[in-house]
Amino acid sequence: MIKSLNLSFTYPLHEDVHDLKDTDTIKTKSSQTPLASNFSTGATPIEDQPRTLDDITINICGGEFVAICGHNGSGKSTLARHFNALLMPTSGTLWINGLDSKDLNNLWDIRQSTGMVFQNPDNQIIATVVEEDVAFGPENLGVDPAEIRARVDEMLDAVSMRDYAKSAPYHLSGGQKQRVAIAGVLAMKPSCIVLDEPTAMLDPSGRREVMKTIKRLNREQEITIILITHYMEEAAQADRIIVMEKGRVVMDDHPKAVFSHEREMERLKLGVPAVTSLAHALRHDGILIADDIINVEEFLKDPAYIKLLNHLKPSGTNVMPTLSEKNEDHSPATNPIIELKNLTHIYGEDSVFEKKAVDDVNLNIYPGEIIAIIGHTGSGKSTLIQHLNALLKPTHGTVFIDGENIFENKKHLKETRRKVGLVFQYPEHQLFEETVYKDVAFGPERMGLSKEAVDQAVRDALALVGISEENFEKSPFELSGGQKRRVAIAGVLAMKPQILILDEPAAGLDPSGREKILSQIKQMHDRMGLTVILVSHSMDDAAQLASRILVMNEGRIALDGIPEEIFIQTEYLKSIGLDVPQLSYLMSFINKEANVPKTVFTVEKAAEVIMQIREGKIERQPSGEADVGDLSPTQRSGETGSWESSKNLPDENAYECSFPPHGLTGGEADEPRNEADVGDLSPTQHSGETESWESSKNLPDENAHECSFPPHGLTGGEADEPRNEADVGDLSPTQRSGEDESA
Repeated sequence: MIKSLNLSFTYPLHEDVHDLKDTDTIKTKSSQTPLASNFSTGATPIEDQPRTLDDITINICGGEFVAICGHNGSGKSTLARHFNALLMPTSGTLWINGLDSKDLNNLWDIRQSTGMVFQNPDNQIIATVVEEDVAFGPENLGVDPAEIRARVDEMLDAVSMRDYAKSAPYHLSGGQKQRVAIAGVLAMKPSCIVLDEPTAMLDPSGRREVMKTIKRLNREQEITIILITHYMEEAAQADRIIVMEKGRVVMDDHPKAVFSHEREMERLKLGVPAVTSLAHALRHDGILIADDIINVEEFLKDPAYIKLLNHLKPSGTNVMPTLSEKNEDHSPATNPIIELKNLTHIYGEDSVFEKKAVDDVNLNIYPGEIIAIIGHTGSGKSTLIQHLNALLKPTHGTVFIDGENIFENKKHLKETRRKVGLVFQYPEHQLFEETVYKDVAFGPERMGLSKEAVDQAVRDALALVGISEENFEKSPFELSGGQKRRVAIAGVLAMKPQILILDEPAAGLDPSGREKILSQIKQMHDRMGLTVILVSHSMDDAAQLASRILVMNEGRIALDGIPEEIFIQTEYLKSIGLDVPQLSYLMSFINKEANVPKTVFTVEKAAEVIMQIREGKIERQPSGEADVGDLSPTQRSGETGSWESSKNLPDENAYECSFPPHGLTGGEADEPRNEADVGDLSPTQHSGETESWESSKNLPDENAHECSFPPHGLTGGEADEPRNEADVGDLSPTQRSGEDESA
């Protein structure tokens, strides 16, 4: 299907070429020329420039499901763009279905057979109506109109966007746009689909739907899937994982083998699934759980874990594990810094596009809080936060900042935007100046500060986010994805806001970059006393960073409480398209046998609880009971707030694989496991097969498929640092707080 031999690629260094990563052509006055290997800028000879891809030799066979992982800037997206000839090798050769990608005569056939879904859907959506955008590809392929209609409906159903078929894409949230982009590629029914971080902006339900869809296409239609992802739980579901570093392939193996190298994966800034990390931690403590566990199901079936349950004390002693860390006291201050009263926002009021995005929200946020707002795609999160610095005006209701109605007098708006800094969903789009320094200085200069004060504000802000002085004079578009995020945040911090709002600040970052930016947000909160509001689709990020979590559903606040109160409500969260952190999901199953809390968010705490099981400090769960010791939930308006008390694993309609009998006390044989949880499925393809690694859809056999892997494990060596592949040539800036309202 796809084969490369010594493939290398270098981006041309040219002052006029800013967006080669995100486009397939270099636009000139006279023509649009594919970015070919012989492009010359008249600058430094291309062979002397740093390589973004360096000597890559891989084989991907038809029908494989391959995940490509690597830190930001490792070359993943650049490699992906070679697979449908959007880019061409500087040296070496790439064949797609036997066609040489350097031959311009092959471009049409290559792009017809290989579909590409980009990370940013705005780069891909072109029509003014959702269903027309999905139909665009099949129309250009000459598909019969009746078949186009059927494909559009099928693929919109596949990504749960059928209800938005007549909507305008610009009315959709970022996650909804991504679903439309995926549907548009699926509608062309290519033999190979390359997906570049397709789930980065999706809620957990959306991620599950996308993963379920691409696995079904791979299994039932034998479509080759190449998935670029930073979610290790998604990579674990592939047949094979290719790991890249500095433009080279350094690992190429099946998921179990890759994730058994925990330290190496951490060095590569990737990490492993949380349950894999827990298994390694327990092995270190003397519990010999398998070191190749990659999902919750495998953990629960491991003989060493099952043996641990023999150490449980008889029920009735009411013993609960004592964790070494306790939750902080987050008592609210007397006066809220943000107060919303009956806030409602309707898009396109009194038009055919009318949509109520926020519905009668009442909310108080207090100084110094770290608030996480979670909710399914389109639940109203981004709309809500844009009212807080007056980018949107309520249709009804009132917004108070520090006790002042911000819309009562237009004179208040400028001061409000100084107090409330907002970093948007794609913070890179807020970058627009020639240098990092100038970009961060933009806000303070508009505030009328002196040159000396501006300089101090810029240096302080960049120091806070960890951007060194050597980067001050660089173009912000030369930086890595994580660095761009931090520069965008610094541009807001330079204006010294009291409230910092971040809309999906870690989306699209590798695990190391995500951890770093969240850690810096916490440090900024602690050092500056900021009130922080974080919008996120990552349940793990919300659980570990926030002191309080708001759950939005259909424009309303459905839940409001501390993480332990929120994430105990697994069934309700799943019902509205959300999820719980992977370790909490694991602990919810352990809770069916042992009297342990389900709201555990870190590997350290989970290991601590399991060690207490081994030490005989935990009692067995009474027969017929579940949830002993759970923290009391925040009550939902009009709902019972009850948890399903059955000991059965989740509904078999939502799950595709089953547990064999395992002899756990009080357990059921062949209890179904929920496929809806991204990252908890084994890579086995489930279509009636028995559950074992050997019985899964095997990796390609060298003889049967005329395709072979390089030697398993670590391969390759070090290379020069490639030019960063992420988001070169971002769109025009979204205006930051402190700028004129009309912007």
